[in-house]
Amino acid sequence: MKELSIGMLLAIFEEIFGAGLFWAMVICALVVIGLFVLLIIRDKGLIAGRFLWSEITAPIGALAAILFVQIMTDSGFKDLGGPIDLILLIAIGCGGALVAPMFTYLLLGLRDSRR
Repeated sequence: MKELSIGMLLAIFEEIFGAGLFWAMVICALVVIGLFVLLIIRDKGLIAGRFLWSEITAPIGALAAILFVQIMTDSGFKDLGGPIDLILLIAIGCGGALVAPMFTYLLLGLRDSRR
């Protein structure tokens, strides 16, 4: 494995999560990102109060992402083998910490638009 390509990464993630779950997560992520961008365009920028409330969910999202991966991969924290495992665990947490506020901001924006 001298080179790391996008195709190889896709194959690895499909093997870890299963093809159905992996592609469902990809589609859900793209939908949330797209709706988030559309909401920002509609509102002509971020709304400070909504953004503040959504940022509170970042630690919850990080923890949820880490626990989700630990459950779905049938592994535990005792299975961390080296530095790359810790780096990947931190990256997963950072991903969850980025997505949770985005999703919360989207939900708050949809709630506010119905008022």
